[in-house]
Amino acid sequence: MAEVPEKPEVPERARIRIREMELDDIPKVFELGEDLFTADRWPSLYRTWNQYDLIERFASDGEFCLVAEDDDDVICGFALGTLIVKRNSKWDYGHLLWLGVRPGNGGRGVGRRLVTKLTELFIEEGARMMIVDTDVENEPALRFFRGNGFGNESQHVYLYRNLTTHPEYRKKMAEEQAQRPTPRRRRAVKSSEPSFVGVRVGTEDPPT
Repeated sequence: MAEVPEKPEVPERARIRIREMELDDIPKVFELGEDLFTADRWPSLYRTWNQYDLIERFASDGEFCLVAEDDDDVICGFALGTLIVKRNSKWDYGHLLWLGVRPGNGGRGVGRRLVTKLTELFIEEGARMMIVDTDVENEPALRFFRGNGFGNESQHVYLYRNLTTHPEYRKKMAEEQAQRPTPRRRRAVKSSEPSFVGVRVGTEDPPT
């Protein structure tokens, strides 16, 4: 009777838990967003993703800021939302502003679990509708949201204007330039010894 080889053991992937974002998570979430929302892939997302908005979102809507974390304390994803309360209306809206999942976590349900938890939080706070937007060319995101119950799609157009050519911008730059102190010229000192000022000694790379 032939011996049947045992199947090699496959290491278990760390479990994922969804929790509310904490203050110490902000740098990690921002860094992950920087890796995901790049200028070459998603220009609109790249332009609007910034640390100041993330901090403000955490301060104002902390209960709707979630992270997915594994047993190794690695943040695998995040979801940032806000509740829009309409005056004189029975309809409050939950808005999913940002959703990001670290590459290599496909098939683990990270994005689905983040959206599910955020949906539950919106419902608890009285939201009757949940909205989300993404780039029209972001097919993976569109498939994900359609598969998670989102529909009634409508497109909107982003328009851009380069303000560096505006007269007010040029005026502002000229004023700032005029306010900068003029560097003083140093008097040359004669010496018979060679000067090594500014020379990097050793194997360190030159300053950039």
